[in-house]
Amino acid sequence: MNIRRHQRIIDELEAASWIADGMTIAIGQPAPMAIVRHIIRRGVKHLTIVDAGFSLDLLVAAGCTRKAISYYAGGGFGNPVMPTFRRAAERGDIEIWECEEGILCAGLQAAAQMLPFLPWRGGIGTSLPEINPDLKLFKDPISGESLLAVPPIKPDVTILHAAAADAYGNVQHHGGPGWLDLFMHRAADRTIVQVEGIISNEQVRADPWKTTIAGADAIVRGPFGAHPFYSRGFYSQDNEHLREYTSASSDLAEGRSAAMAAYLDRYCRRPPTHIDYLEEIGLKRLFSLHEY
Repeated sequence: MNIRRHQRIIDELEAASWIADGMTIAIGQPAPMAIVRHIIRRGVKHLTIVDAGFSLDLLVAAGCTRKAISYYAGGGFGNPVMPTFRRAAERGDIEIWECEEGILCAGLQAAAQMLPFLPWRGGIGTSLPEINPDLKLFKDPISGESLLAVPPIKPDVTILHAAAADAYGNVQHHGGPGWLDLFMHRAADRTIVQVEGIISNEQVRADPWKTTIAGADAIVRGPFGAHPFYSRGFYSQDNEHLREYTSASSDLAEGRSAAMAAYLDRYCRRPPTHIDYLEEIGLKRLFSLHEY
């Protein structure tokens, strides 16, 4: 009996269709921006976003976000906190689940291990348990030490960016995965990985130690898919584009919406596919982002 292996390559439109209103999604770093832009294009609402920085701010600006679980919302270029995120948090337009990196990792790990909580030392002696009532102080029954009980953080879908994968979902990151990528993958019900290119299963089997995620649920081919972020081994960050976005975000935070509306229309809503987005950016800009 000849049983064929299940291939997991899907296009960006199908990948975005996995994200529905009200879901919890986790976004790795560098962010899989081709999929993020499709989420915005589809008009998905009321998402709980586990993310940090530019991609989180963009999803807030586009009206996709109900709740943010984030240890960092900075944007660089003199913006310790991204402007749209800051405005939405201050106005109460989005709910903020306060944490730091260790607490976030503990919550994701609790979900991965199907535990009701995991203990964590970080945050003891601070106001975090008061600001975030989901974090419960308790005494270690063995040592008597004060600890925080961190509840599970369970994404419905995690979306990541990586260097390459084969058709069966075996993923390779160039230089190792992003800091939280594997925590997000293990915690989620399903994981979509956007990659710069598809490689053969023979290449994967020739050096299996390069595999960082085995059997991701879906693979999306997306060259330059992390733009305007970097992709290790392929291209560097597009700082000019990020400044353009940050300027629009700053305007929106001050009550001027025209620049952000134009940005979202030009880069997120109008291009029907990722390739159309790359044409909007232009070959000269893209090819100037070489690492060396």
